Amino acid sequence: MSAQHPGRTLLVVSSAAFLASLDLFIVNIAFPAIRADFPGSDLAQMSWVLNGYTVVFAAFLAVAGRLADRFGHKRVFLVGLAVFTLASAACAAAPSVALLVAARAVQALGASMLTPTSLSLLLAAYPAERRAHAVGIWASIGAVAAALGPPLGGLLVEASWHWVFLVNLPVAGAALVAGVRVLDESAHLRTGMPDLVGAIGLVVGVGALAWALVRAPDTGWADPQVTLGLVAAVAGIGFVVIRSRRHPEPALDLAVLRHGPAALASTAMLVFTAGFAALLVVNVLFLTGTWGYPAPLAGLALAPGPLVVVVVARFSGRLQDRFGIGPLAAAGGLVFAAGTAWWALRAGAEPDYLGVLLPGQLGTGLAVGLILPALSSAVGTYLTPAQWGSGSSLINTARQIGSVLGIAAVVTIVGTASTGAVGDLPLLRHGWVFLVVTGLATAMLGAGLAVARRPVSQPQPVPDPR
Repeated sequence: MSAQHPGRTLLVVSSAAFLASLDLFIVNIAFPAIRADFPGSDLAQMSWVLNGYTVVFAAFLAVAGRLADRFGHKRVFLVGLAVFTLASAACAAAPSVALLVAARAVQALGASMLTPTSLSLLLAAYPAERRAHAVGIWASIGAVAAALGPPLGGLLVEASWHWVFLVNLPVAGAALVAGVRVLDESAHLRTGMPDLVGAIGLVVGVGALAWALVRAPDTGWADPQVTLGLVAAVAGIGFVVIRSRRHPEPALDLAVLRHGPAALASTAMLVFTAGFAALLVVNVLFLTGTWGYPAPLAGLALAPGPLVVVVVARFSGRLQDRFGIGPLAAAGGLVFAAGTAWWALRAGAEPDYLGVLLPGQLGTGLAVGLILPALSSAVGTYLTPAQWGSGSSLINTARQIGSVLGIAAVVTIVGTASTGAVGDLPLLRHGWVFLVVTGLATAMLGAGLAVARRPVSQPQPVPDPR
């Protein structure tokens, strides 16, 4: 059916991709309401509502893609959508922070199955001459979700934070029913079983590192549990690296890291997304705590940045053709550092949206629109076609791990007891300084990419925003 009506396939897979992206952005604005509903919870516990999702999402992206190759993209897509829908309901019904985090992890497992399969199903539904346009629409969904996340979350929180998760149910349910009828199954590839043990090891390693980072401010770095967390992190990540070098279908394909520019791009993606994820946490605390904005107003206040991303991303291809990936990443890193430095230097206890927050929002939005598309396209620029799949998985895993580490780092910096109140403003300034550092580090890595040797010209792959 999709071969005759590819537009229906586009609608189904774009709806699912929208939900998977929306849940990365909509939950931030609900933090104060969720925290108020669970007395005794601190910022360290709340950080796992985000990190529980992101760690699992990062670890299982590559595994889900290989499962789809083995068992069929339609089948894995529908299973992922069903898991995501049921887990969203479980999030809304969670009676404690611990169960909410567990439900978010299951939700991320479903989302990890949606992201790689949705693009494959879309490509199969469209003829070659129409694929670029269709993929452009699909790829823009993430930016739209980022723009709508804060204001939509703010409006929903006015009714109850539970609606931040319940809003997924009608859209996901309709997409699931339509997907059964509309989507065509792809041909199965004879691939081996993906490395599930390696994926679990990645969850343990990255999760233990994030846990140690958020616990250390309260107990000290010499605390035995913090030490145990750091040891578990080293052991888990080391196990994944060793296992991935030997497994035929590894959780992380590390071969592409031998290529210098690809390694630089992956590192830049990890560093920048650490800053980007931390930005959302710090600014929500600032708006709802220091300035006392209610959730709907805070959501609207955060919307201009993502809206700038939507506009800039439309021109990213032409900018890359003219200036190159490295210069764009370097320029974006400097703009991000300037925007966050503006907040660190100018933000005070008295609300001044137009003079303080908005200029930084516009600058950081410009930076995100320059950096993320450029670094994502590094796969097609610096790697051979045979490496596109593994390169895409690795750079997008770096993106998710960066988000986890950024949130953990900013919780460490501002303190687990912080609510963003006026008295916490010096701590929030330290958080913005951390963002400045990530921007400058991204600029340095972008400069390295600018002087990296580019291989012979080759056709570009379809962008994969996983």
